[in-house]
Amino acid sequence: MKIVVIISANAEWRAVKEIYPDLELQSSPFGEFANLTLDTWNPSTSLRASLTLFHGGWGKISAAATAQYAIDHFKPDLLINLGTCGGFAGRIETGAIILVERTLVYDIIEQMGDGAEAIKHYAMDVDLSWLPDGGRRTKDSDRPLFSVRGLLVSADRDIVVEDIPMLIEKYGAVAADWESGAIAWVAQRNKIRVLILRGVTDLVGGDGGEAYGNLELFHERTKTVMKNLFDLLPGYL
Repeated sequence: MKIVVIISANAEWRAVKEIYPDLELQSSPFGEFANLTLDTWNPSTSLRASLTLFHGGWGKISAAATAQYAIDHFKPDLLINLGTCGGFAGRIETGAIILVERTLVYDIIEQMGDGAEAIKHYAMDVDLSWLPDGGRRTKDSDRPLFSVRGLLVSADRDIVVEDIPMLIEKYGAVAADWESGAIAWVAQRNKIRVLILRGVTDLVGGDGGEAYGNLELFHERTKTVMKNLFDLLPGYL
């Protein structure tokens, strides 16, 4: 089985290179990539998973372009996106892992037609029926593979405080990122199975964002989130 793991933000990719310092990096028109072999979680087997880690870049443009490049170039059976997201204060906790079952791009403004139709066009339901027991571990380990299973909204912007009430009321959102909506849409158009896991690095609420103006906090928490995601990944493989 061919598996490509897209890592979007620059800080996320730096964290991956710190976790796996011996990666043999190669170059693509979009960013670095490298091969990685992981043991699968099931202790009763000796199976190992061969992955291609691909730095996709931040934002919807890079996410869509690199997802399509990865599909065309590597022809994966499974496309995985691991990364970070910002959470809405009071709706989710820092460090929570979201197993994404639906994506929605909310920064679309349509003034000549129906804006809701435009947003609906790029919204994607992610098929997770192939995951045993919905992705939860039920044997040999009490550690869950995720904290929340649900919607992740995307935009080419950090979370704006004024948007939070609308995102909660209209979509029931708990967190947001920049890239997952584009990646899920491209994967679905190519009929490629996709898995998106995002960890919450920081919270945004009425008083602003705890990482806003504090980039170092985001970088440090990104390292923790990415380490947790790669620790959990064998459970899905």
